[in-house]
Amino acid sequence: MQKLIQSMAAVMGATYPELYAAIGVHSGLVHGAASDVVSAFAAMRGETNVALQAASPALGAPRVIVFHGTADTTVHPANAERIVAAAQRAAPMGTSRSERGTDGEGRGYLRKVIALPDGTPGIECWMIEGGGHAWSGGHPSGSYTDPHGPEASAEMVRFFLDASAGGRAP
Repeated sequence: MQKLIQSMAAVMGATYPELYAAIGVHSGLVHGAASDVVSAFAAMRGETNVALQAASPALGAPRVIVFHGTADTTVHPANAERIVAAAQRAAPMGTSRSERGTDGEGRGYLRKVIALPDGTPGIECWMIEGGGHAWSGGHPSGSYTDPHGPEASAEMVRFFLDASAGGRAP
């Protein structure tokens, strides 16, 4: 069930881009990566030859923020790269920049930001160094949480609120 929820944002954003200004995916799969249980497990291992599916540029693609741990053994980190690549195909992008950081005494991360032509961040991809298959910045009492990573929830809310400036509701 957890994989379905994590990948559902990618599915909804690609299928109904006119409804979403932004989507957030944490440790999930790109839309179209799997069509059955066998292909889902292959995609989770990073073994997929699926053609990237992107929203129609005519409909406008939602902005995308992705979080993924580099040591995730449940959903291979290559899936984050596939989500980013699909988002890049769905909308014209401008400049990109990368930054490394650490969340206090927590895990390091590499954050890549790819801007839309107007300068608004269109894609953010956070790769959490040494992070496993867990919600980054989650509370220690929760299941599948990593309290040592950057706060994925806060960063997603920030990203979504930035989307509201673009005219569509997040």
